Amino acid sequence: MAEKAYYKVLKITDYRNFLIGRFFGVMGIQIQAVVVGWQIYEITKDPLSLGLIGLCEIIPSFGISLFAGAIADRVSRKKIILIAFTILSFCSASLLICSLNMIPVLRGNTIAIYGIIFVSGLARGFLGASIPSFMAQLVPKEFYPNTSALTGTAWQAAAVTGPFLGGILFRFQGAELAYSVDLGLMICCLFFFSLIGSKPIPLQTNKETFISSLTGGFKFVFKNPVLLSAMSLDMFAVLFGGAVALLPIFASDILKEGPEGLGLLRASPSVGAAIMGLYLTYNPPRKNAGKILLVSVAGFGLAMLLFGLSKNFYLSLVILAFSGCFDCVSVIIRSTIVQTFTPDNMRGRVASVSSIFIGSSNELGAFESGVTAKLMGVVPSVIFGACMTLGVVVTTGTLSKSLRDLDFE
Repeated sequence: MAEKAYYKVLKITDYRNFLIGRFFGVMGIQIQAVVVGWQIYEITKDPLSLGLIGLCEIIPSFGISLFAGAIADRVSRKKIILIAFTILSFCSASLLICSLNMIPVLRGNTIAIYGIIFVSGLARGFLGASIPSFMAQLVPKEFYPNTSALTGTAWQAAAVTGPFLGGILFRFQGAELAYSVDLGLMICCLFFFSLIGSKPIPLQTNKETFISSLTGGFKFVFKNPVLLSAMSLDMFAVLFGGAVALLPIFASDILKEGPEGLGLLRASPSVGAAIMGLYLTYNPPRKNAGKILLVSVAGFGLAMLLFGLSKNFYLSLVILAFSGCFDCVSVIIRSTIVQTFTPDNMRGRVASVSSIFIGSSNELGAFESGVTAKLMGVVPSVIFGACMTLGVVVTTGTLSKSLRDLDFE
């Protein structure tokens, strides 16, 4: 049945274009993340400077999210996506200019790089609200578990190839070519999203004003214990458990590898996630989904604990791959929860709340990693974060019966 649904989903032309466009967009973003992280650390040699990258993303993304969610429920979501990826394309072009000698004052200028990341954070705030809500309009509701798994697999495939390609390009050809490829991928992303047919703007069933609608997503989430528990679990797990921001330090100072090693480290979680995503595409988690979610987040925390202790490059790659397997399961289940429990006229606002909970925790987690690494040391900070993640799982599992008992059957 799952396999049959999988093929039916891929026959939907708009969804195929969405999947390809998002693949190119994520791949470009991942290439950019590797190159920016390596450049910043190469210039500053300061862990806190890596955390500031996350802070420059989260401030605009967090600040714009509620507004973006309300807009996504009142304006064409396709238009929002096209505008946001156009802005990201300009950001890619700007980073390319900063890596060239065209304007000497901008070459290697960390302030300029942080400023560009800030602007990209604004665009990603709008994407966080519009991408999930737009995807839900492309397929019938009974296919949501399959599309969550398939979209997650495509995302992870891009997250595998992007960092690996970014590291290789930077190591052998420099930042200029890496940013050029990033820009080309953003243009391809825009092309495929432009092929998707426009979808109707959701009908608003109440007469609330635009201002009052800004908080509608939060009100809806806080009234739904399953949504609130799932988002909170993922938020705190990512906030404390992620070590992505510190990977340039692990690659350079602990594991003694170059930019290509950093690319492999960043790609490894996505290798594991892509493999798991392929399995879940055919076998989406339906029965005991809540318990599976809790176990997967605990597995992620344990993997990060082992990564912090590892001093071997190849062992670290394997551990990060397992962390990606566990993370993929939690992401797919959370995505299915959001799609299943949210009415169409609330999708943009709930997606914006989800991006605040989850998306912001990625960037705040990067800042937290930079600060704790500065105060405690790199390895102790990763171990501390992993232990906090395990504590969050125990607390959530104990307090949220609705999440523990969740089934999609």
